[in-house]
Amino acid sequence: MITLFIKEIRSFLSSLIAIVVIVVFLIAMGLFIWVFPETNVLDFGYSNLDTLFSMSPWIFIFLISAITMRSFSEEKRMGTYESLATKPLTDLQIVFAKFCAGMVLVIFSLIPTLIYFYTIYKLGAPEGNIDTGATWGSYIGLLFLGSCYVSIGLFSSSVTENQIISFILSMFLCFFCFSAFEQLSKLSVLSGLDYLMEWVGINYHYQSISRGVLDTRDVVYFLSFTTFFLGLTYRIISKEKS
Repeated sequence: MITLFIKEIRSFLSSLIAIVVIVVFLIAMGLFIWVFPETNVLDFGYSNLDTLFSMSPWIFIFLISAITMRSFSEEKRMGTYESLATKPLTDLQIVFAKFCAGMVLVIFSLIPTLIYFYTIYKLGAPEGNIDTGATWGSYIGLLFLGSCYVSIGLFSSSVTENQIISFILSMFLCFFCFSAFEQLSKLSVLSGLDYLMEWVGINYHYQSISRGVLDTRDVVYFLSFTTFFLGLTYRIISKEKS
């Protein structure tokens, strides 16, 4: 499984897709944090990274969908999945190796943003005047959010041989699971189920962790959500092999 994991990382980097989307992510976040009016920290006047953590979930929809779109669809289209399936690896190990590779790239994209945190930490008056608990909680929330998006991306890639379809399907599902339930909870016809509808969505739990409190209920939600979509991916590729 380690060999497949390393192969996936090399495949992402050799195609330049991962590098391009990570660079785009960092440039976009840099513009929102330091340049664009009404979102840049200098005009806002407070030493925090709220802009990073409010914009990242939306940019991640594009970034992670682009990273994962070729995970299974490319191998199916090129006919290399059959050779992969003959190796001494279980379907679960194949799915998990691709998931771990996707998560490593998510972590790679977040590590450079620590420069933003350090800069704002230094710019605070007095120095260090930043809510570090909420900041680290938000980073943990982004990792959990990334795991949900990666699992959705792998599922989307497993149902089609077309990378573009995989990309679009992944973006739609990520958007729907992150935001749509919150919007549906505001409908008058669902007034009796408003809390339940909001609770089902990813954003509710992401915002909860971003406050700096690591609630086990939120952790269980993210782990269950990720496991659900990885389980669907496992079922699909297992059915195709049989």
